[in-house]
Amino acid sequence: MTFRKITEEQSHYNDLENKSVREILEDINNEDRKVAIAVHKAIPQIEKLVEQIVPRMKSGGRIFYLGAGTSGRLGVLDASEIPPTFGMPPTLVIGLIAGGDIALRKPVENAEDNTERGWKELQERNINTKDTVIGIAASGTTPYVIGALKKAREHGILTGCITSNPDSPMAEAAEIPIEMIVGPEYVTGSSRMKSGTGQKMILNMITTSVMIKLGRVKGNKMVNMQLSNQKLVDRGTRMIMEELSLDYEQAKALLLMHGSVKKAIDAYNDKEQKQ
Repeated sequence: MTFRKITEEQSHYNDLENKSVREILEDINNEDRKVAIAVHKAIPQIEKLVEQIVPRMKSGGRIFYLGAGTSGRLGVLDASEIPPTFGMPPTLVIGLIAGGDIALRKPVENAEDNTERGWKELQERNINTKDTVIGIAASGTTPYVIGALKKAREHGILTGCITSNPDSPMAEAAEIPIEMIVGPEYVTGSSRMKSGTGQKMILNMITTSVMIKLGRVKGNKMVNMQLSNQKLVDRGTRMIMEELSLDYEQAKALLLMHGSVKKAIDAYNDKEQKQ
């Protein structure tokens, strides 16, 4: 099929500078409503990828995100939220961005055009067949990502991608492409908008579903979250109160003693069974 770069097509709106603030906001919101629909259509592909990631992670595998610009930043963001949310080490979901950490704040010239750098960065982290590599690029044409996906796939590593263009070079390079077709952006070519929003939604879906299947959630609670501030200590305390019917001070003491909701509940239940 012919590759159609929808992300670069003209916006459905014009004369933006002559619109009122209210009109601009209404228009953007109307476009954003299309994102959830596009993501929903991609669920079969997301499901297929997650189903293959879970057994790999259970055997010690990792997830690597690769992207440039907005896409790279979103991958790093999602990866950085896994340790505090699910109590997993930061070495299990890793975000790589073209140009390195400096590119999180400032564009790095020509970094995304290097077809070999992504694979080298994966090799530096001892990539293996238990791992999964997920490329993120709204255009589906980023050389940094495509080069890494091709090499990873050649080495028998599971590969997926998230793109906003159908039948892109990146989708061809990946074993399981996720195509989220949100249409032209409100500001022509500004894929930080609908494409970025959809990417974040899909990344949330991938890692949340994987972590649930890895047993990092109980019921609907983040029982393995890191207790990095008072808000989270309070949240964890209330989870234990609800689960074990303890008062606040008892629950808090138990939580602080064991360091996580899950460990506190397991220790309490073990003690009860032995008595």
